[in-house]
Amino acid sequence: MRRGRGGSGGGRRVANPPPRSRIRTRILEDVGSSEFVRAAPRLEGIVSAVGYRTADRRPALHRGLPSPYLTVIFSLDGPIASGRTPGQATGTDAVRTDIIVGGLHQSPAYVVQAERQAGIQLAVHPLAARTLLGLPAAALTGQLVTGGTDVFGDRAAEVRERLCELDRWEDRFALLSGYLRQRAATDSAAGSVRPEVAEAWAWLARHRGAGTLGGLSRHVALSERRLTALFRAETGLSPKQAARLMRFQHAKAAVVRAVAAGGPPDLARVAADTGYYDHSHLVRDFQQYTEASPTRWLAEECRNIQAGAHGGGEEWET
Repeated sequence: MRRGRGGSGGGRRVANPPPRSRIRTRILEDVGSSEFVRAAPRLEGIVSAVGYRTADRRPALHRGLPSPYLTVIFSLDGPIASGRTPGQATGTDAVRTDIIVGGLHQSPAYVVQAERQAGIQLAVHPLAARTLLGLPAAALTGQLVTGGTDVFGDRAAEVRERLCELDRWEDRFALLSGYLRQRAATDSAAGSVRPEVAEAWAWLARHRGAGTLGGLSRHVALSERRLTALFRAETGLSPKQAARLMRFQHAKAAVVRAVAAGGPPDLARVAADTGYYDHSHLVRDFQQYTEASPTRWLAEECRNIQAGAHGGGEEWET
């Protein structure tokens, strides 16, 4: 962590409020079509909810990038194939599951994009994992991707089947949020997050990943060692690692907004505005988290950005 140009948004406020109604964008091209539907927040702990449906004549490999949030995907088609490397994702040892739960990670997950695919992807706040998933986020760090029924139980498979039977995105979002709300109301076995960890995460979010570990530890009145141990036990990451992810998330959002607006991103300006030392510092983080240069990643994701898959670059902060 370093002291930089941090934002002043609070841990439970929305930096850029999303529209109340969902956004739907569809692109029809020679190569196929893409549809992304973003739902307004319905449940505390769900940072974003996106429904997607694509039909593409060019199957590809997608990089699922690290972020400060957990990922939950309910496929509305066949199983999703993924892996830690392109070779694993496309090989016989790929992880194939209809429901994906992904923890906090520091390298991309490679996901095979089939010719046709549909599903609902949720970004879940890691401190809501105990409430919504029934376990702390740290329990998911051993595997890049975990099968959903291993986390939710067999009931999740029944919910997925019902999602597949529905025609309207609004009805699907309502069903899924209702299921998660019921879990949150009935499952208390996972315990609660220590207040020092919750406040530490909120402090990092307010500073957008800037600041120092010393400043954070003084704020929550814990030694750096004790804070790091508690934070890692809850999230699977150290405070420094979480701070880097938050800073990268804001930088990536700025890059996405520039591309969505039709212009090339000014990486030097983005670096300065999001707390990086310089342009090369930002590029190094891009290399780590995407395993590609910013230029290459944008070339791969340009179509998804234009279709609204990245939501203009902002998620709903909680």
